Amino acid sequence: MADFVLQRTAPLPIDEAWRRLTRWSRHAGTVPLTRVVMVTEPPTRVGTRFVARTGLGPLGFDDPMEVTVWRPPTDAEPGLVRLVKRGRVVAGWAELEVRPGPGGRTRVLWREELRLRGLPALFDPPLAAAARAVFGREVNSLLRTA
Repeated sequence: MADFVLQRTAPLPIDEAWRRLTRWSRHAGTVPLTRVVMVTEPPTRVGTRFVARTGLGPLGFDDPMEVTVWRPPTDAEPGLVRLVKRGRVVAGWAELEVRPGPGGRTRVLWREELRLRGLPALFDPPLAAAARAVFGREVNSLLRTA
């Protein structure tokens, strides 16, 4: 498994950071050659499912995900969502957490355990580095744009 953690501090209220990070269709605009298809109807809740399709034409793969934890932020607790990846190619999970940060800002934590089926463990470090770069750019973009 390739594990990685991203941390960001955004000049946004916590509710706005949460909204920007958990609008699943917006993720397609930040990851190259990817589109997101919702399988279940909004609003997001435990059991919400969607598929990120990455590729060009018939060359690509699906990354089906299901929300297994959905806890929007409150005055008393940080927000947390956990996605479980249920694909034939991509397995693992991702957690996005938002919590109050300094000066009214929001701290964002993205933790992920990623596995590409059939890829030997020898490739976990470069996979983690590549994923950290791609998802880091994704988080930055999502937090920058409304």
